[in-house]
Amino acid sequence: MDESSFIFGVDLDGVVGDFYGTMRKICAEWINKPLDDLPENVSFGLDEWGIKDYGGYDKLHRFAVTQRDLFRIMPPVKDAPAVLRKLSTRGIRIRIITHRLFLKYFHNTSITQTVDWLDHFDIPYWDLCFMKDKGAVGAHLYIDDSPLNIVQLRKQGCRTIVFSNSTNTKIDGPRANNWQEVESIVMDALEEWKTGTLNLFGAVDHH
Repeated sequence: MDESSFIFGVDLDGVVGDFYGTMRKICAEWINKPLDDLPENVSFGLDEWGIKDYGGYDKLHRFAVTQRDLFRIMPPVKDAPAVLRKLSTRGIRIRIITHRLFLKYFHNTSITQTVDWLDHFDIPYWDLCFMKDKGAVGAHLYIDDSPLNIVQLRKQGCRTIVFSNSTNTKIDGPRANNWQEVESIVMDALEEWKTGTLNLFGAVDHH
């Protein structure tokens, strides 16, 4: 496998790892409230959990990573590891692209937890990129759940799948509600790429 392979750019948090489910449990402990008091459906930034009164998202995130090993303990999203293994065996180059280093001073912890987690769940990848500008690393097809990332990727002309959750309900498709749907979309794109009909910088399907 080399740079001539079909490249699938994969976000981790909220797409491969159950970020919101894990953060909800950690947050309940952090703000000392019953888990049931924290709604499962949230918007980007988790304001629904009342974390502004406790220092806000950045402080919660720092606690989750440095004190509760967030990136090591979160369970994978249902079927994500198995589907990624299948895609990898079909010659697709999995390029993990995550913005986990957005807070200073504990990059080593974040990177170590991430690599350990990927190895523990046998999630295949050829490249592991920690960066904000995901479009800069290049892929034929991306998947993300963050509304901000999806909008930015599409502005750059990057073909992007929305992985559905409560933070991105207002973003146009194409979208996948589970990893079986991800597999189907990726395999269709792979066939287009093989026949030369995949337009990397083409219009996004809004239906």
